[in-house]
Amino acid sequence: MALDYFLTEEQKMIRDLARRIAEEKVLPARAELDEKEEFPWDLMKVCADAGLFGVCLPEEYGGLGGGVFEQCIAVEALSWACIGVSVSYAGSGLGAYPILLYGNEEQKKKYLPQIGSGKRLAAFAVTEPGAGSDITNLSTTATKDGDYYILNGTKQWITNGGEAEIYSVFAMTDKSKGPRGCTGFIVEKGMEGFSFGKKEKKLGIRASATRELIFDNCRVHKENVIGREGQGFFVILKTFDHSRPGIGAQGVGLAQGALDYAVAYAREREQFGRHISSFQVIQHMLADMAIQIEAARALVYAVARHIDSKPKEISQYAAMAKTFASDMAMRVTTDAVQVLGGYGYMRDYPLEKMMRDAKILQIYEGTNQIQRNEIAAALIKAAARKKKKKVA
Repeated sequence: MALDYFLTEEQKMIRDLARRIAEEKVLPARAELDEKEEFPWDLMKVCADAGLFGVCLPEEYGGLGGGVFEQCIAVEALSWACIGVSVSYAGSGLGAYPILLYGNEEQKKKYLPQIGSGKRLAAFAVTEPGAGSDITNLSTTATKDGDYYILNGTKQWITNGGEAEIYSVFAMTDKSKGPRGCTGFIVEKGMEGFSFGKKEKKLGIRASATRELIFDNCRVHKENVIGREGQGFFVILKTFDHSRPGIGAQGVGLAQGALDYAVAYAREREQFGRHISSFQVIQHMLADMAIQIEAARALVYAVARHIDSKPKEISQYAAMAKTFASDMAMRVTTDAVQVLGGYGYMRDYPLEKMMRDAKILQIYEGTNQIQRNEIAAALIKAAARKKKKKVA
């Protein structure tokens, strides 16, 4: 029996629906999608028809009215089968968050129903060739020209790049102001001056599309500014605060899938005249994997619920959920390959793919080293406040 995380009936419905899609649709397709590096459009349509794209969007915009927690439940269930598919799904939610959190009412009414229905995918565009983890060092510019902004520059490694039709893009409107000179824009596929580079060939998550976005005098109307001019850096940080637990959920789902496969294999595989599940060394590996997964799940769920309660301080906890769960997924998938031995290394079995996929979780949406910087900074800042309060 699984631990009871006190899910509501609606949350259980979301979990069970996403898990059924993972088992019936994603699982049979994952090896071919990985081999051919094909974007999973058919599976995105299944998710759209099931209403999963609207999980974290308010009901007034056609969503289910859930939050970060419900999104994590859906992402975890899909990730059990393939995070190449789950990140294609979750990447659309990431692209929607800036509009949901800081868009004006007209923007929300125009774009969120389209994203929530799955009719149009979204994407989030910050990373550049010279600005990966250092999001304060953006080179893409947006120059004011009457009622328009002219965007020039290149974004790199954008999930859903080329497949999505709605992009939350961040560019510098005033470089002299540093981070305060960054602004967010809603850019649509097909706008003049907006094109795509080659599709990247990756170690893992090969089903997902990762492309460059190229802006060559791309004209974007001022109505498409997200929030206010100069607010972009703040929008980026708050978006990551809401999305990073979803990376943790990917890690939990992926690791659970790897453990389930390793346990089933250990019960069938014989060595020295016995099933390897009877060997204590294998039992201890499986036990440690299970402990790590459940600890990560508890943290991800707790952080997601905390964020949905709308407290002021969430950044360090979002970073903790992302870091702990993604590090765990890398360890667990590596150990799962070890349980299978030579078979685990073969592409006829899914665990080598799971291990390849797991690595990206420690990298995207801020490397785990950057997450640790954020956590430490929050701890030091809190200690300073406490000391100042005592002195006062």
